[in-house]
Amino acid sequence: MRHPLSIIATALLLTSCATPTPQPDTPPTPTVYQPLPQGATIEKPGDKPATEPSTAPLLGSLRPDSRSPAERVPHIVERGRLIVGVDQSQNLLSFRDPTSGQLHGFEVDIAREIARDVFGDPNKIEFRYIDSSNWVLALEKNHIDVAMRTISITRNRQDQVFFSTPYFTGNTRMLVDKSSHIITLDDVDGHPICVTDTSTGAAHARARAPHSDLVVVKSSADCLITLQQNQAKAVITDDTILSGMAAQDPSTTIVGESLNKEHYGIAIAKSGRRHPTDGLIRQINATLERIFTDGTWQHSFDTWFGDYLPYQSPPALNYRKETAQ
Repeated sequence: MRHPLSIIATALLLTSCATPTPQPDTPPTPTVYQPLPQGATIEKPGDKPATEPSTAPLLGSLRPDSRSPAERVPHIVERGRLIVGVDQSQNLLSFRDPTSGQLHGFEVDIAREIARDVFGDPNKIEFRYIDSSNWVLALEKNHIDVAMRTISITRNRQDQVFFSTPYFTGNTRMLVDKSSHIITLDDVDGHPICVTDTSTGAAHARARAPHSDLVVVKSSADCLITLQQNQAKAVITDDTILSGMAAQDPSTTIVGESLNKEHYGIAIAKSGRRHPTDGLIRQINATLERIFTDGTWQHSFDTWFGDYLPYQSPPALNYRKETAQ
């Protein structure tokens, strides 16, 4: 009988001399395709003309008068609530708290102050979702009384709707990943840029980054997703909106000089037989004047933007000359 150790040694010798069985190559891990946010499109350079927003002087709004809310907006008082169109996904401006389900933010604060002055109750308000492509139509069809979603007052838009006096001034800048080394718009030209549909940021991107694809989305919140998924190298929009993105993702940062100042206004349908809105405009401006002077505006700014933006005071009032009645 062979010794057990000799059997083990023979087995090891045979194993060492055996030709190893070839193993199949491990296939490379495929790159995971991330779809664009719903409704997003790619705009190639030259698809739309590169024209920056008009710098023509803006028309002034309507000055508050001495009438009561019941006299200015009887149809809203009778209804018992103010209907406000907001984005609902712009962090720090108008966003839904995932825990409570309630809307919060700077623009929500202002909307509630308008309701407070009309009804004596800031909660007599209904918020409805609007995006960059449908807010004008929502006003025209009387689905909402006013639209508030960082809508910049431009001469082109003043041909479509009426605006309140400005309630905020923002600066158009860029949001990038901190590791990207992008500092100026020249650094990003030729790389994809995310913008919202029909925004002034899109107009600036077309004019100043003519070699870049534009990832055009419906909501600014979708731009942060494209940046995180490396589908865009920069987001161009107002620093108020970018502040909300930076608050959500600390790996991002706001860079670059201001491309333009944007004066936000509360949008209202143009006054006429279908839209008796003159009184509503005056009512809104009365609220803005109040919160500009009693500290309400400043408190809300400090609450939402104090950690992200330089100190800012309420914007100057801008009213048109009216013929005395």
